[in-house]
Amino acid sequence: MGVRVGPPKKRDEGWFTSLYAAEYEHMVRYGLRRLADRDASAELAQEVFVVAWRRRAEVPERSLPWLYGVARRLLANQWRSRRAAPDLLSITDVDLERLAGSSGADTSVGVADIRTALANLNDLDQEILRLVGWEELTVSEAARVLGCTGPTAAVRLHRARRRLAEAMSDRPAQTRRSPVLMTIREDL
Repeated sequence: MGVRVGPPKKRDEGWFTSLYAAEYEHMVRYGLRRLADRDASAELAQEVFVVAWRRRAEVPERSLPWLYGVARRLLANQWRSRRAAPDLLSITDVDLERLAGSSGADTSVGVADIRTALANLNDLDQEILRLVGWEELTVSEAARVLGCTGPTAAVRLHRARRRLAEAMSDRPAQTRRSPVLMTIREDL
């Protein structure tokens, strides 16, 4: 008897219903942190679950990072197709106090400083910090969302945290280290 390749036996409507019930609010909150309103984030969550149903054979057992990856790609496609659309806001414009289920940490006095500093980072730095900080993913789960290896995600997170700390510090820009281009040596 050979090894069965293909979707697990139980990827039926019951499986999908339980996946939807368990992860829907996570997907809505993910969207709220990136979009202007709850309706837009609910629409994003619905699109994510349409993809999950169509690709149910590919959904891993720990599905949340995979779903975040789908949501990230859907948002990237929307942003590319509607770059000038006023209904999409950057993270600095989202009213964190309106977020359903937001913790007290999100509404503390220092949030404005963090949001301002975060807005000065590049998109990849912002995304790795959001995935680990807000979405509470592990580094390896964030790596799956970003489509990179675990060590690469760990380095990106370390550098993003350092840049965020520098952006939040009172040091003048000239005392901060300048980015350096590196060449990877094959002979090492």
